[in-house]
Amino acid sequence: MPFWTFAQGRLELFEGDLTQSQADAVVNAANPGLLGGGGVDGAIHRAAGPELLAACRALVDRLGPLPTGQAVLTPGFALPARFVIHTVGPVWRGGAFGEAELLRLAYGQSLALAKRHGLARVNFPALSCGSYGYPLELAAPLALSALRHGLEQDQAVRLGLCLHGRSAYDFWCASAKKLFGAPQVP
Repeated sequence: MPFWTFAQGRLELFEGDLTQSQADAVVNAANPGLLGGGGVDGAIHRAAGPELLAACRALVDRLGPLPTGQAVLTPGFALPARFVIHTVGPVWRGGAFGEAELLRLAYGQSLALAKRHGLARVNFPALSCGSYGYPLELAAPLALSALRHGLEQDQAVRLGLCLHGRSAYDFWCASAKKLFGAPQVP
């Protein structure tokens, strides 16, 4: 598993199933209603069990729909991870509607929430790259840079970027090598 070290933190890329990853928290690519759905969001809800949906409904009842770029925390329930950080990435609409800043904000708010709760290991999916249609070639460098920035802000955590499928994994690894140079390997 390739990794890069920034300040006191570490960024790893791996291929796998986010719902099975061992971490303090997994990040959910949520919709504003936090009600599950397809892709990563649906998989996390199915794996966590019905308690997650109940917790999300309670949050939405109290706070309203989650705005794009913001993040909230719930327990992980039946997941191996203790917590789920729910964030809403932007829907790709051509790039002229602030999508880059909103995607950067979704990663940043998730990292800030992890720091506030003292989480040492957090695994992310590729936010907005599935059904929200964000082009990989634009999302990868932005996401990787946002994660690096979070680590360089005195965040002594281990961040994982969990990619679904070999082609996605290879693409993100190549993007990381372009940005950060050769990875370290265990």
